[in-house]
Amino acid sequence: MKNVFETADARQKQAKKRSLYLINEHSESVFNTAAAPQIVFQRPVRRETSKQNMGYDPIKALLQRSIMALLCLLTAVSVMAQEGPQPRLPVIELTAGMYVIQAEVAQTMDEQSMGLMYRRSMGVNEGMLFIYDNPQIRCFWMRNTPLPLTIAFIADDGSIVNLKDMQPETEKSHCAAKPVRYALEMNQGWFEKRGFKPGFKLRGIPLTPAIAQ
Repeated sequence: MKNVFETADARQKQAKKRSLYLINEHSESVFNTAAAPQIVFQRPVRRETSKQNMGYDPIKALLQRSIMALLCLLTAVSVMAQEGPQPRLPVIELTAGMYVIQAEVAQTMDEQSMGLMYRRSMGVNEGMLFIYDNPQIRCFWMRNTPLPLTIAFIADDGSIVNLKDMQPETEKSHCAAKPVRYALEMNQGWFEKRGFKPGFKLRGIPLTPAIAQ
């Protein structure tokens, strides 16, 4: 009888252990699937902002730049085409021996900067007198000036300091031999043809305010 009861008791214990094993196994399965779900990290999607995705067209951009450059060039050419000689300035008479010079007077900075630029003709005894407030070493060039000229740098007393021939459309500087307030531009060769040299005195040179004082 002991063996029978022991056998039954052993079987009962084994059945109990089997039940506990199934419960534990089921519990772990539930825990693993429900209580601890798998977390998946996803990399954020980056939006492409390249020139290609924004509709950038290199050929179109090059064409636009070319058009802008062409417009700038046409504007510059148009401005240059509109440039011309400045209006005739007030005239005074200067006397050189038996000759009377009709001299336009350039006194302002704008008038002096423009000078005889773009002037294509000038009368035989016509010229332009530049008047400055203070004596300085004055230098002139011939940019945009198609007329061949001779310039006389003149002292306060009207005497010619030195003469310089200037060729058309050149940028070589032609300067006074000493500080002067006056310079007179005439057709090239005018002084030489009449025998006027440095030291010869012109009459009718207007006094500047500084000299008048």
